[in-house]
Amino acid sequence: MTAPDFWSDLRLTTQARIGLGRAGDALPTSRVLEFQAAHAAARDAVHMPLDVDTVVADLADLGLGDPVVVSSRAESRGEYLRRPDLGRLPADLSAVPRTEADLGIVLCDGLSPRALAEHGVGLTRALADALGTFTIAPPVVATQARVALGDHVGEALGVATVLVIIGERPGLSVADSLGIYLTHEPRPGRSDAERNCISNIHPPGGMTYDHAARVAASLVAGARQLGRSGVDLKDSSRELT
Repeated sequence: MTAPDFWSDLRLTTQARIGLGRAGDALPTSRVLEFQAAHAAARDAVHMPLDVDTVVADLADLGLGDPVVVSSRAESRGEYLRRPDLGRLPADLSAVPRTEADLGIVLCDGLSPRALAEHGVGLTRALADALGTFTIAPPVVATQARVALGDHVGEALGVATVLVIIGERPGLSVADSLGIYLTHEPRPGRSDAERNCISNIHPPGGMTYDHAARVAASLVAGARQLGRSGVDLKDSSRELT
């Protein structure tokens, strides 16, 4: 008869690997296979090419304007991973329209194109609903992109605030998580200290689209009132509920 597993109920509350057990002086075979599968999923998420055409078509249905596609100066996935600096620089922004809108939304594949493919359009829809009092520029899809590329796109759009939706680095528990990086008055040279991040967006296991959108709306309002984003800007969304 198998002994009761003390950890079974606790595992339901977390995606962390806890109470894995032992088989002699090693892990049970099932746990080793689970780890290998999670590692393979993380690697696949990094290297999976983004289906840009599908993302663009789905974004067009949101009614935010015709989506624009740009890329970084990294010419391949391998170069993107080896040269983070190239992922921060745009290859060509001539297709980006000057809008003078309040907000810009840039969807970047980042380190998990899978995350953007699965959650990017749904999160953009939630953001558009939550930020309905602001004018929003046509969405921009950026490939082989890092967060700072959004500063160049935001400046080209002429927006007051840019929201960069990006695939986060996959872990051994989650391979499809998105982050939102908010920068007020975007321009090249902005530092990470001048941004705000909303992380771990991947329903149903992580933050929901609506929750993330509420936090983003609160940060946008705060940035416009404060005149800047980053370490001085705090999330006040809980105070509004």
